[in-house]
Amino acid sequence: MNEGPVSGRPVELRHLRAFLAVADELNITRAAARLRLTQPAVSRTLAALEAHLGVRLVDRSTHHLALTPAGVAFRDRAAVAVAAFDEAVGPGRPGPRPLRLGHAWSAFGPYTTPLLRAWQERYPGTPLELLRIDDRTAGLTRGEVDAALLRGPVEAPGLVTEVLYTEVRVAAVTADGPLARRESLALADLAGGPVVLNPVSGTTTVELWPPHTRPTATLTVGNTDDWLTAIAAGRGSGVSTTSTAVLYPHAGVAYVPLDDAPGVPVLLARRDAPGHPALPRLAALAREIIARGALH
Repeated sequence: MNEGPVSGRPVELRHLRAFLAVADELNITRAAARLRLTQPAVSRTLAALEAHLGVRLVDRSTHHLALTPAGVAFRDRAAVAVAAFDEAVGPGRPGPRPLRLGHAWSAFGPYTTPLLRAWQERYPGTPLELLRIDDRTAGLTRGEVDAALLRGPVEAPGLVTEVLYTEVRVAAVTADGPLARRESLALADLAGGPVVLNPVSGTTTVELWPPHTRPTATLTVGNTDDWLTAIAAGRGSGVSTTSTAVLYPHAGVAYVPLDDAPGVPVLLARRDAPGHPALPRLAALAREIIARGALH
């Protein structure tokens, strides 16, 4: 069925879901596969939404799709709307609606297992799903999760964040390299060779180094797995937190303390809108788990 401009017709939920899939994938073909639709159907749906709004949401002028400034702003509003709809129809679904907790890497650090076990014991009627999503907000702004565990400052509109604790940074170096034999390192020790950065979901940028000692070269990757692989292969070193050292051990990577790097705050984030009814219980339990760990 042809889908032209939706003048006179309301925007439907499928228009928003199609746009969010495109905004996530930045590729019509992958968005269509995710939605189980044809590529032309997704293109028509997106065009219809843009026609209704009277703005261009996606820039198609380059080889790779990109969101326009209007598209970036609309993505957050669309994600909130879709999440609100899912919340509204949730009680009518068979079985309890799970509480989806996103993270880009390292989850809740050393508190991950205690949190999951305590939740299962106390609230068995509400499943807690831990989802790794390689995105700066772990899918929160796109409505894929109800809350997210994030690291470092997050500049995204429409989010409410709470600092739960702070993690210490460590250096990640090639296991058989000379830096791995050091008891501790400074940021300047890493600047002489390439530094592996993950701008998609990581917290390390070249601004972590003082201007006069910034890395001479960088290598960009898209997720934690590729970051580890690059370091293990001797293509560079990296900076992360102690949780990464605990949760992502790698035979080719050695984690060494960093003497002069500031800590990284771990945040519990949610959208600034009515959300899953179990969110207050999640926040309270997270605080309790941290306090309990600090006492031991």
